[in-house]
Amino acid sequence: MDNEEFLNTVNSNQGIIHKVCGIYCDTPEDREDLFQEIVAQLWRSYPAFRNESKVSTWMYKVSLNTAITHLKKAKRRPDRDDIERNNVQLIEEEYDDSHEENIKQLHHAVSKLTGIEKSITLLYLEDKKYEEIAEIVGITQNYVRVKMNRIKAKLKKMMGDN
Repeated sequence: MDNEEFLNTVNSNQGIIHKVCGIYCDTPEDREDLFQEIVAQLWRSYPAFRNESKVSTWMYKVSLNTAITHLKKAKRRPDRDDIERNNVQLIEEEYDDSHEENIKQLHHAVSKLTGIEKSITLLYLEDKKYEEIAEIVGITQNYVRVKMNRIKAKLKKMMGDN
């Protein structure tokens, strides 16, 4: 295992990690913590990476699995404070642009999805093909299609409720 090769791989593909952190975390501090966790997990799993798939596929898989695990742990911790999250949202709502508002509503709706639904949605929004989503998430292509249709319906309903 080459340390420099690992660092180059992570540096050139760190956008993947930032996207995953952005969809799973609300605050900059949480995103930073998750980013560090993902990089640590990538480091641990790097020796097992055999180039049988694209580097980006491997990084998405590790990042999403780490984020889902992180999310489950965070839900068990009692140190989550709704007031802090509301303050962050109030600061973000200073913009009065309708496009920005739609993006916020979508982000809010996506934040209510389950971990696997968030993963599929992120990859879908990244224009990944169902085949690659299936490989990253570890389900069949057919199930990705079914889940995506359900997710779309769920998001439409949530967005209509706002």
